[in-house]
Amino acid sequence: MLELEVVPERSLGCEQWEFILGMHFSQSVSIIQSQVGIIRGVQVLYSDSNPLDVDLVINLPHDGVRLIFDPVVQRLKIIEIYNMKLVKLKYCGLPFNSPEVLPSIEQIEHSFGATHPGVYDSDKQVFVLNFRGLSFYFPIDSKFQPGYAHGLGSLQFPNGTSPLVAKTAIYVGNMGAGGGSDEHNLKAPPPPLPLVCYHNNLYLEKADVMRDKSRTRGLRLHLFTEASSVTRVLLEPKKRCLTKEVLFGDTCEDVLSALGAPSRVFFKAEDKMRIHSPHAHKRDKIRRSDFFYNYFTLGLDVLFDAKTQCVKKFVLHTNYPGHYNFNMYHRCEFFLTLPPENNSTDSGKLIDVSPSPVTITAYTKWDKISEQLKASARPVVLNRASSTNTTNPFGCTFCYGIRDAIVEVMANQHIASVTLYRAV
Repeated sequence: MLELEVVPERSLGCEQWEFILGMHFSQSVSIIQSQVGIIRGVQVLYSDSNPLDVDLVINLPHDGVRLIFDPVVQRLKIIEIYNMKLVKLKYCGLPFNSPEVLPSIEQIEHSFGATHPGVYDSDKQVFVLNFRGLSFYFPIDSKFQPGYAHGLGSLQFPNGTSPLVAKTAIYVGNMGAGGGSDEHNLKAPPPPLPLVCYHNNLYLEKADVMRDKSRTRGLRLHLFTEASSVTRVLLEPKKRCLTKEVLFGDTCEDVLSALGAPSRVFFKAEDKMRIHSPHAHKRDKIRRSDFFYNYFTLGLDVLFDAKTQCVKKFVLHTNYPGHYNFNMYHRCEFFLTLPPENNSTDSGKLIDVSPSPVTITAYTKWDKISEQLKASARPVVLNRASSTNTTNPFGCTFCYGIRDAIVEVMANQHIASVTLYRAV
């Protein structure tokens, strides 16, 4: 049984690790992976059809804990303990929920102090006791309803039959005396990535695709990372924002200077798309391999040419659940604006219209823009599989060519990745 510390408005954890509100989905998964054998039976819940409208959830059924992530920015916004019998909980080092210490009304008031009166939900027959960043849910029998207007503590329960906490929620903010909804402010934006979760990595705010009239030149990346602020007492961490440009033709040294060391360097042992090239079977006299710089926290891959050692492609990842690479990258918040196709013709004459340019982002659905961009009619079907696991439970994706880009589309019409290449 896990023994965890509750920190209102912040976290749930222990000395070795903690789930912190605002942390990215991948960081929470990394914690769970580090606790193999201790944290057991993990479930990831998401919506195939509406991945941006339904929360992304990590459920720990053997520990009674549910981590709820915002589906857009994929940061932790609510921590729920929905089965109090499966976990030991402490606050300020003192237990308030364990086999020996039952989480009754009196115990919660003793451990956390005074607060506003509890709020009653007549439909669910539950009282919610709210503290700042923390809510406790008590199931109340309907026969005890009359006294609720004076607060949860004013209810009278005979012979020590005070109800026990059925569920606990940790979040950012204050529900207040008017709160108590079972939704925990689900519509509120999640907290920003906490400084303690930066881990000296570089993160992406947004990526602007830089284009001239007919082709892509590169990326302008708006980044943030951790810096130090000098105070009278000590160095304190703070957020530092910066902007960098990475262009086609840049060398490895240029990219390293702009973005730092990659998360991983990956050499292409085999290019399975090469069969579509007219010179697919011509081999170089000296075998060389193109290689990627993988920047996982930026949602970005940079491909270098084996001969010139210069940038030849960028791959922008959207990190949707249900994709083969899900959880490998953070979502790349890119903006690619393309001019529409040439004006339509009527009886051989150009119609004098100026259609608006088309902007593609990580949230654009392909079926909404494909006709405007006159994408390739027949996509290339991509079905990924590894050497150790030849089955892909997520199914295939479809790759469409537009201008100097390849758009990978999932079955739900969301864009899985965009590959930008240098037009000849």
